[in-house]
Amino acid sequence: MTSPTLTPSAADVRAAADRIRPYVRRTPLLDVETGGRRVLLKLEYLQRSGSFKLRGALNAMLSGPSDDHVVAASGGNHGLAVATAASLLGMSATVYVPRTVPEAKARRIEAGGARLVRHGATFAEAASAAAEVAAQPGHRFVHPYDDPAVVAGQGTVTAEILADAPDVDTVAVAVGGGGLAAGTALALGSPGPGATLGTPGTSGVTPEKRRVVAVEPEHCRCLHDALGAGGPTDSAVDSVAASATGASRAGALPYAVLAGHDVVSVLVSDEEILAARDLLWEEYRIAAEPAAAVPFAAWLAGRVPGERPCLVVCGANTDWTPTM
Repeated sequence: MTSPTLTPSAADVRAAADRIRPYVRRTPLLDVETGGRRVLLKLEYLQRSGSFKLRGALNAMLSGPSDDHVVAASGGNHGLAVATAASLLGMSATVYVPRTVPEAKARRIEAGGARLVRHGATFAEAASAAAEVAAQPGHRFVHPYDDPAVVAGQGTVTAEILADAPDVDTVAVAVGGGGLAAGTALALGSPGPGATLGTPGTSGVTPEKRRVVAVEPEHCRCLHDALGAGGPTDSAVDSVAASATGASRAGALPYAVLAGHDVVSVLVSDEEILAARDLLWEEYRIAAEPAAAVPFAAWLAGRVPGERPCLVVCGANTDWTPTM
């Protein structure tokens, strides 16, 4: 596993958008009203592979050698993204997942053409095994969040939001290891690709007025703990959303990016997550996985600031039955 050495910039987000554009879907925004309040939803669960993770995986794989065997470790969504990206680019891939991976995600990883290896009880154990394999000649490890190209790729979600709705002043995202939150912070701090964003006369919202809201389950809170401790630290992992937000430690690179931006860290309970997930289905027929409902849960609870917030509904890779 390679440690990140370069901190990505807003320019890297713009370059990533150009690089991955032939392969990704530009997902829509949905303007909704609940309880007399309006909010924008970025429907990233409609992305190929079923989550935003495809963006970072593609950018990392397109930025490196094209003839490598790609190795990944994942709680599910990153593995699906790597399998999908490898198929699109004509590459081979092996994905390590913990034995606790939801069957819906494991099934789709294999269907995507990647070799699936179940190893260990946690993401950290799966990642350790994957790193050993990736050290072999001709193999390359694609980290789910601690990689500059991955972070830049995830930032293209917010670049699209700002291009379509320049008046957005807050973007709320779910947090696992921090890659999406870090990419969001980069994109919010500068105009996105192909548009003049955040300038007076366009929307009246300058980059300085925009902020990222990083939302985590109460018991999967590695970024919240890192921000409080002044650096990444080990945290417990215990939530209905753990398959996608279950990193036990925030990535060093995402933390470095987020520590330099205006980040609002928010926690939600599992009960709030499930209620938000069910409401997304009941009101809007959005079949989101629990982690994708995390920002909506925070907004419903009044914990997302801003006059024009946007919530990223980041994935839908699960088999589920609403509790309502």
